[in-house]
This record gives sequence, C-alpha cells and structure tokens, in this order.
Amino acid sequence: MIRFATTAVALSLMSASAFAAPVSYEFDKSHSNLSFSYNHLGYSITDGRFGDWDATLAIDADAPENSSVEFVIDADSLDTFWEARDEHFKSADFFDVANYPEITFTSTEVKKVSDTELEVTGDLTIKDITNPAVLTVDVLSFGEHPMAEKQAAGFLMEATVKRSDYGMDMYLPYVGDEVSIVFSGEALIAE
Repeated sequence: MIRFATTAVALSLMSASAFAAPVSYEFDKSHSNLSFSYNHLGYSITDGRFGDWDATLAIDADAPENSSVEFVIDADSLDTFWEARDEHFKSADFFDVANYPEITFTSTEVKKVSDTELEVTGDLTIKDITNPAVLTVDVLSFGEHPMAEKQAAGFLMEATVKRSDYGMDMYLPYVGDEVSIVFSGEALIAE
C-alpha cells in the first residue's frame, strides 16, 4: 500500500511538471538592443540597429525545449548612424520597407547545449522570404532581479544570416553577404 501511494505521488508530480506551461517574460527595452554588422569592402565592419521591435518570450526553466521566442521588428526603425545609408537600406534595393514593413523571427525548436547555453532554431522572414535561422544563446543570468525584485533573465543571442537569401544582393561580393545579428536583453517575468 505504501509503495502504491509513493508511486501515485511520484506519477502525479511527474505529470504536473510535464504539463506545466512555460512562463511569459517581457523584455526591458531600456536594457535591450538588437544590432547587426557586416563587412564593408574588407576595410571596416559597419554596424547598425533596429530601434523598434516587440518580442514574445516564454521560458520553461525545467524543460527549456518547451520555451519559445518571437520577434516582430519594424524594418523602418533601421539605424546605421548615417542617414543617406539608412534611406538606401530602406529602399527597394534592400529592405523595401514601403512594401515589407516587418521582419519576423519565430522559434521552432529550442535545444539546451549546457547550463548557460541554448540553440534556438526558427523561421526568419524578411521581405516575405522565410529561411531557417539559428540563434546561439548565452544565458547571462536567471534569477531574482536585484532591483525589480522579481524573476528575470538576461541573454546574449547571436546569429549569422546571408542577406542574399532575402533578395538583398546589391554590391556582392564587395560588401559582405554575411550579416551578424546580435541581441542582448533583460527580460522580467510578466505580471
């Protein structure tokens, strides 16, 4: 009888954790940044950022494979710190923001690589062209935020994509095809 009761308790605990939903988090945009960089003619690394984006983040700390992230980026918020270049990048030669105002990333798989590393595979859509992209994620911190006094997570996410895969092949091969994307951010548990 005791063995049956112990087994029943263990099974109920296992099923409760198996069906526990991931927890929603909200990014603190004052401590988050979405940037990119590329090689310019072999002489410099030019960088920029997207200033306006939204993200949906769900974390399952016990089973990271159940976690997910989705970004919706305002393509018109592109800023390379040089107005003439920004206008060119926003034109039909590159992002064509008039016709394709949003860039999206939706995770399709999360793998735990180590206690502080994840690999997030997802669909990256630019100009209505969708290709798989892989984010390497360093979990910088996960625990109670010392100032907000609630659960928080800090991340450094990196990916490399080819702009030609999204119909942006102007100036190849002189201006680099590979674009490095870096997102660093703090997220707080949603209330």
